[in-house]
Amino acid sequence: MVTETVKFIQNLYQTEAFIPLHEPRFVGNEKKYLNECIDSTFVSSVGKFVDQFETEFARTVGAKYAIATVNGTAALHISLILAGVERDDEVITQPLTFIATCNAISYIGAKPIFLDVDLDTMGLSPKAVRDFLEKHCVLTDEKCLNGTTGKTIKACVPMHTFGHPCRIDELKKICDEWHIALVEDAAESLGSYYKGKHTGTFGCVGAFSFNGNKIITSGGGGIIVTDDELLAKRAKHITTTAKVPHKWEYVHDEIGYNYRLPNLNAALLCAQLEQLERFLENKRIVAAEYKEFFMSQNIRFVEEPLNAKSNYWLNTILLDNMQARDEFLDYTNTNGVMTRPIWALMNKLEMFKACQCDNLENSLFLEERVVNIPSSVRL
Repeated sequence: MVTETVKFIQNLYQTEAFIPLHEPRFVGNEKKYLNECIDSTFVSSVGKFVDQFETEFARTVGAKYAIATVNGTAALHISLILAGVERDDEVITQPLTFIATCNAISYIGAKPIFLDVDLDTMGLSPKAVRDFLEKHCVLTDEKCLNGTTGKTIKACVPMHTFGHPCRIDELKKICDEWHIALVEDAAESLGSYYKGKHTGTFGCVGAFSFNGNKIITSGGGGIIVTDDELLAKRAKHITTTAKVPHKWEYVHDEIGYNYRLPNLNAALLCAQLEQLERFLENKRIVAAEYKEFFMSQNIRFVEEPLNAKSNYWLNTILLDNMQARDEFLDYTNTNGVMTRPIWALMNKLEMFKACQCDNLENSLFLEERVVNIPSSVRL
């Protein structure tokens, strides 16, 4: 089975050379816009490409405002601040996620609570969230208080795993009932929709990433989206060192962050965004071919959930157990096909071992079985 998989992937990408997990494609106006940016000398955080990218990205996902940042972690960090998260608050999230989710929470001095995911979406489970809140929490003065810790649960951060939307509308309903801010970690889900609405636009704020392995990239980069004008203005302000606008004076009115995206990177992203629809169409074709192949091998290929349209950022299979997973990983990587397991669960990492959790049954199941396979756009 593993030998056939390697041969299939080599044929899919028409090469026997090393096949990475997800490499960028620069096939449009990238060089043209970069040269234009360089010629303008505006290569830092001021320039027309930053403004252009923010406007075009907001339009693409259906948000009113978009604020570009230096990376996705910075976008999520600021999103949590915008949502009102403060030191010693608690934030509900999933253990099955990339470390950036928990790092952003920790930068504020808040603490994550890890609740289980759904098997079909691999994202935060609404049932797990509701069960936890009803068992452990009370509403007092429109605040959600954790009866176990005595802390305020200020926000909930679901992550759309590998671009597959979670049941985000159900999570929003629960969060609204419990006066918890919904902040979407949409880092992996550009081009993904749930019930016809783009991910990242269900909560009060959403955060996307443009790291080198994402569908569109500037080597790094991130962006915050929101429909709230006041939050958008505050995001722009505190990501630009909280400097009060003035022709020459340097006055800063609060603690700010040097998180603005350079114009040079924005130029690259403007060109990449022009290719997004082509990239998404290509990735769905690749996913369909994977699905057909793995069905013939009696291996489960992870498809988009019900009511969702996924970007298939990273194609994913589920193997029978950890031993089968490790044998698959060893053979493929030894034979020039890059594959990887899902992340170690966040609650198992040293800095998060003391965090509150539920039983995490589905997360543990997936941790032992998930493998990501090459998912680059084919030229």
